[in-house]
Amino acid sequence: MERNQRSLAAIVLVSVLTMTGCGGADDQPQRRKIEVIGTGPHDSAAFTQGLEIDGTVRYEGTGKPGASSIRATDLNTGAELARVDLPAPYFGEGVTLAGDTLWQITWRNHVAFARDPVTLVERGRVPYEGEGWGICTRAGRLVMSDGTGKLTFRDPVTFAPTGTVTLRNRRTAHLNELDCAADGSVYANDYPTDTILRIDPDTGRVLDEIAAGGLLAPTTRAHTDVLNGIAQIPGTDRFLLTGKYWPTMFEVRFVPA
Repeated sequence: MERNQRSLAAIVLVSVLTMTGCGGADDQPQRRKIEVIGTGPHDSAAFTQGLEIDGTVRYEGTGKPGASSIRATDLNTGAELARVDLPAPYFGEGVTLAGDTLWQITWRNHVAFARDPVTLVERGRVPYEGEGWGICTRAGRLVMSDGTGKLTFRDPVTFAPTGTVTLRNRRTAHLNELDCAADGSVYANDYPTDTILRIDPDTGRVLDEIAAGGLLAPTTRAHTDVLNGIAQIPGTDRFLLTGKYWPTMFEVRFVPA
């Protein structure tokens, strides 16, 4: 009987570890770090909430009531192509291009804006429940974060939720800005840290933890806010990174630590 009780306890323990994402070495993320390839200027007045690149156009969404905007910029020249400011009390968050619609979400206003990707003119609004933090487009559906360790999938046309996944091995993360990379993974800023997570959105497993601290000099960082904003440069293994009120945009690679 004692042996059977111990066997049962072992089975329960294994089950719990599996459910909590602590089941073994396979769940341990790979450690990576930043390799800076180049830098460029960034609007230090921008409370950056989302980045997206389509071809040679960089989209950026910014936050704060009365200071939120969405901007389109030429990736090569830095010239502003279009800009729309959100009226108060809207607090802008992540942005993503899905087909011919540019989606912009809001933090606690429970509204997603559907926009023309060229002019940024609003085409419509869709209500949703919960908070909006980051958003990206992957395999014909939207992937959205709400500041927890959960990702919500949405229809790219109607914005209706179609499913969720919770992180298996980093459930305490606060997923913020998202980027759906070419390899099918999702990169996420883990608020308020300098860590970027690379996630398998099909399983919720965190594949990589990327240490992204030290990009700004301490004297500069003291006058800024958190790292936020990540976008893969199409056709490359490089990404753009920036942060809220950061004066610099960084072009980087993620390499083994």
